[in-house]
Amino acid sequence: MEECGQVTIDGKTFRYVDFPTPKTRLLVIRGGKGILGCGYFNMNVAEKLDEALAMVRGVQSVEDMLEAEVSKVSPAAQAMGVNPGMAGRRAMQIMA
Repeated sequence: MEECGQVTIDGKTFRYVDFPTPKTRLLVIRGGKGILGCGYFNMNVAEKLDEALAMVRGVQSVEDMLEAEVSKVSPAAQAMGVNPGMAGRRAMQIMA
């Protein structure tokens, strides 16, 4: 069963969705300026739509996402200062 909720980072509240699939989980945290998504997301689509997307891989929970290293970013996210190698938590602070 999917779970929707909120997570607080440095006093700011973000919405998330944790959606189990038959083989894995689809995880996303939404900020005001962009999203942090698991490897299930398609970076090409984010680029075409000019969406700010930072991706993390190998995560099983929202907490994992915040601690994981960002593996890919869309040009829109990079323009905000989100870069591969930073923690998901830092990416969300930037995309708040």
